[in-house]
Amino acid sequence: QVQLVESGGGLVQAGGSLTLSCAASGRAYAYSRCSMAWFRQAPGKEREFVAAISRSGGSKYYADSVKGRFTISRDNDKMTASLQMNSLNPEDTGVYYCAAKSTISSYTPRSLPEYDYWGQGTQVTVSS
Repeated sequence: QVQLVESGGGLVQAGGSLTLSCAASGRAYAYSRCSMAWFRQAPGKEREFVAAISRSGGSKYYADSVKGRFTISRDNDKMTASLQMNSLNPEDTGVYYCAAKSTISSYTPRSLPEYDYWGQGTQVTVSS
């Protein structure tokens, strides 16, 4: 079992940066066996994939819309995951969710239904 809590959201102007953090609680061993991901949901839209990282951190995946601007990372010792967001634009506005999936390999899913654990979300608002 893994519990997730996001932080770091806020209001930022277009072109600015934010770093989101996801703190996990539970057994460190369980966390280290989880793929981690960030999803977001804009008002009136479905929740969408943003970025994912494998258990070891060796593989990273990004949605085309954020590639080159966002960077996902994790620290298994600290049981945290982060999303560095640069060059933000108003289309990045939404609630950002951290998600975890326990895997038995380096498989790193990118679809919402595959994730088992979710945080409560943190709001990111980018003004133009």
